[in-house]
Amino acid sequence: MCEIFVSHPFILQSALFSLFVFVLSFFVRNHWFRKTNGKELNLPPSPSRLPILGNLHQLGTLPHRNLQSLAKKHGPLMLLHFGSVPALVVSSADAAKEIMKTHDLNFVNRPDSSVSKRLLYNCKDVSVAPYGEYWRQLKSICVLQLLSNKRVQSFHFIREEETEIMMRKIGECSSSRGVVDLSGMFVGIANDVVCRSAFGRKYGEGENGKRFLMVLKEFLVVLGSISVGNFIPWLSWVDWVNGFDSRVEKVAREMDDFLEAVIQERSIKGQERISGDGDNFVDILLGIYMDNSTTGVSIDRDSIKAIILDVFAAGTDTTATVLEWAMTELLRHPAFMKKLQQEVRGILKGRQQITEDDLEKMHYLKAVIKETLRFHTPIPMLVPRIAGEDVKIRGYDVLRGTMVMINAWAIGRDPDSWDEPEKFKPERFLDSEVDFKGMDFELIPFGAGRRGCPGISFSMSTNEFVLANIVYKFDWELADGVDGKDLDMKERPGVAVGRATPLLAVATQCAV
Repeated sequence: MCEIFVSHPFILQSALFSLFVFVLSFFVRNHWFRKTNGKELNLPPSPSRLPILGNLHQLGTLPHRNLQSLAKKHGPLMLLHFGSVPALVVSSADAAKEIMKTHDLNFVNRPDSSVSKRLLYNCKDVSVAPYGEYWRQLKSICVLQLLSNKRVQSFHFIREEETEIMMRKIGECSSSRGVVDLSGMFVGIANDVVCRSAFGRKYGEGENGKRFLMVLKEFLVVLGSISVGNFIPWLSWVDWVNGFDSRVEKVAREMDDFLEAVIQERSIKGQERISGDGDNFVDILLGIYMDNSTTGVSIDRDSIKAIILDVFAAGTDTTATVLEWAMTELLRHPAFMKKLQQEVRGILKGRQQITEDDLEKMHYLKAVIKETLRFHTPIPMLVPRIAGEDVKIRGYDVLRGTMVMINAWAIGRDPDSWDEPEKFKPERFLDSEVDFKGMDFELIPFGAGRRGCPGISFSMSTNEFVLANIVYKFDWELADGVDGKDLDMKERPGVAVGRATPLLAVATQCAV
């Protein structure tokens, strides 16, 4: 290469000129971020960055941990650059409150993402749809018709039946002292509950069911992946060369085929029930779709599919992850397990069925789940937002177009908000009014503000019911004589961050 440059002076001059232009543009761009309209800006602290990549190389496979480490050096409001995209990383409750409450309307929209557009029907779902009348209609449908407390309670029998099936499987393992793969069990029950609630029947069985689960898993992986082209547009060809674009296209096509088949099946059946489960999400959405002239709500088939995908993305992986981490911590801390079992067994007094009224009395159960949401926030990095206009946040200038990433996991471990944040202590919630519903910004696993998750009740009802049942009817210990302090706690990357290795345990059935 050097010989070519030497023998061709014009090529050498062109290369040097290109390098000069690149370096100049880099510093001009950097200066622009510091100075706008002749006014010196007070930008949030920034770690040093590389040309072209910016800080992309510092994300790693577990961004919530990498970004927490950077925030410890640079502060709870930190400006990074992902390629050409400025990104504000928020790691404290006070800063999160300014973003999601004080200036919520300015940060109500999502950044453009080619992946979200392709997978979520051009952003027709409630999670990433642009703020406006269409989004308000979707949010209203979810809050009032799909995920209301009344609707969630109507699905109690589904949770009851699916939990009983899981109990029988655990009982079979218990009778032979076999090892229970709790991680697999939790994925299975979360999927079955959501399938029956959304579609009216399960889709996790048989070859077609297995195929659906594989497509769903791939969908979640791809949805949480980084597209080079979104951050460095002139390198978008990399996504084509490395096969990412074709991977997105394939999973989008396969998921659409499945959802279209479900809609056609429900449309043919009409009001006839497939499994006696009553109105499910697809039936309700089809009713709105068919009667939009009378309801005043206008949605199309793609809207139905996008909403259902939201339900799956938020209701399967996250529910399984919360249950997995809750049982992990209970197995690591036998004293907490014993205290929870005493509470549940004391309230039930030998009765077989757990009711919603019983769950309301289980304060330690709720404390265990809250502490799990704090310590192992299922989706550590909340769905990003984007600044609609220039704004001041805690004295810093945040420019229009800046992407905002809220590290809910780091906020849950912030020593300014929590006593001994690196310890799992359910007792901290027994005399605390802090909750996870979006009003207390030190605990925001479901987000907050206008973009807060509308499915909190749906998710928590499954978490509470399943956890109460498995500690009520069985005693537990880790498999292969593993001591709690030696249990592998590594995380696996993904939209929802679960255990890197399955949680294996041995159950002993109790006489209740």
